[in-house]
Amino acid sequence: MNITIKNKEEMEKMRVACRITRDVLDLMEEKLREGMTTKELDKIAYDYITSCGARPNFLGLYGFPASICVSIDEQVVHGFPSDRIIKEGEIVSIDVGAAINGFNGDAARSFYVGKIDPEKKRLIDVTKQCFFEGIKDICVGSAVGDIGYQVQTYAEANGFSVVRDMVGHGIGRKLHEDPEVPNFGRKGTGVRLREGMTIAVEPMINMGGYEVDVDGWKCVTRDGKPSAHYENTIAITANGVEILTL
Repeated sequence: MNITIKNKEEMEKMRVACRITRDVLDLMEEKLREGMTTKELDKIAYDYITSCGARPNFLGLYGFPASICVSIDEQVVHGFPSDRIIKEGEIVSIDVGAAINGFNGDAARSFYVGKIDPEKKRLIDVTKQCFFEGIKDICVGSAVGDIGYQVQTYAEANGFSVVRDMVGHGIGRKLHEDPEVPNFGRKGTGVRLREGMTIAVEPMINMGGYEVDVDGWKCVTRDGKPSAHYENTIAITANGVEILTL
């Protein structure tokens, strides 16, 4: 396992990449509307990221063909932008990242347009809170398993389930670095967190069972029920956690 520790200068470069990533998602929320295609969202993201002098770090990664992942309802992650038209009441999860000055940011949000089923809205809200539950007690010396335990406990207490097949990850000069950061697990297990580590914590929470079907890029809930996604890049500091993409 190769875990990278960022110095002060490198951490500032991470902040720049993460601010662009955050701003893209704010723009996605502003522009999202019923009747537009997911491909339109991808173009908006590409144009904004490149206008900042950055590079969409998903584009071309492992052969991925777009700047954002956009996953709707039962699609968990890694949805391709396409001519699919966004409809009222759908969960629209957008995962995006930007690279600049040799460092990466990564974040995701679940949005919706118009009226939405109350249980879908609750899923979105619980998924977001899962992130904050996961990091609330994290500090130098905490274990990666502490994050997953808190995420899983909160999700299941609310009647939802945690995807097991996809996990968070370290991030820095590469979009995906060590360690893996599962959204489930036991306290005190896994890698111990050190000052200067940067990781992407990203709860993926299902309304139904946790099982998913993965076929290449495609990842959907096995029971066809909706899923939501919320992610931020965080830094481990001497004072706890700094959320870089908020």
